[in-house]
Amino acid sequence: MKTKLLICGATGFIGRNLAENFVQHPEYEVHAVRFCRPEFDCPGLIWHQGDLRDPQTVDQTINGMDIVIQAAATTSGSRDIVNQPFIHVTDNAVMNSLLLRAAYNYRVKHFIFFSCSTMYQSSIYALKESDFNPADEIHPSYFGVGWTKVYVEKMCEFFANLGLSRHTVIRHSNIYGPHDKFDLERSHVFGATVTKAMTATDRIVIWGTGKERRDLLYIDDLIYFVDQSIKHQENLYEVFNCGSGQSLSVEELVHKIVVASGRDLKVEHDLTMPSIDISLSLDCNKAKNELGWKPKIELDEGIERTLKWYRETRKNTFG
Repeated sequence: MKTKLLICGATGFIGRNLAENFVQHPEYEVHAVRFCRPEFDCPGLIWHQGDLRDPQTVDQTINGMDIVIQAAATTSGSRDIVNQPFIHVTDNAVMNSLLLRAAYNYRVKHFIFFSCSTMYQSSIYALKESDFNPADEIHPSYFGVGWTKVYVEKMCEFFANLGLSRHTVIRHSNIYGPHDKFDLERSHVFGATVTKAMTATDRIVIWGTGKERRDLLYIDDLIYFVDQSIKHQENLYEVFNCGSGQSLSVEELVHKIVVASGRDLKVEHDLTMPSIDISLSLDCNKAKNELGWKPKIELDEGIERTLKWYRETRKNTFG
């Protein structure tokens, strides 16, 4: 009998890539949850439509599943994080609380939660999981989303301690690749930069100074991480960093994407636009030692893959 694997948020960036990957694994019967966005064509994928903030919908969707991969969230980019930070808090807290309770009630064997790295302090050194100190203040721009993620992490630990199932918390870095958000209102730095580089006429504008540094990980490496955690996590509860282990400045990233695009663009700065002055990279030795995971896709290759996908999916735009 196949293992029933449920992907919440399957029409989002991470969820869609997970669905398209895991549906190819013959050992899984893959189910996918969508809310407002339409289904996409993916042979073998079993679709469910519903609002995961609704207890009855959550119960009906979770019942009978063996593995739940929780990729559903209210997310957006720097503009909303700065101007509307509340949109990352309430819905995500409610949704994850209901999902975790239902996973326990229906004896789900493994619950995987995508956290993030927003709870970490800015650092010039790669940070370990143990470097997060709840006594430290989270950066003001990440206060809402950061503490919401910490709350859900603790909920995962709480239910894991009840002894029925494994729970994996993935503190991932900036993920990029196909199906990312590429609109300038909601995208993160990578998607926004790709859009600017591919649509600009003569120049590309960096929001802020561009000196802040980010750890970037290609989406296929995150999917590989999920696969390894399902196969190799031994303890009922674990928190893992998942990133490249290196950082580069936003300015350096922009120049890399411009060069890879093959376009002749001038790079300028707009200091009036929102940016978040944090530099961060993740120490992922725990995942390497316990799961046998390490990233495979270098940044330059990931940029090339993403731009190739972008051109192919928007070929009518480029002629």
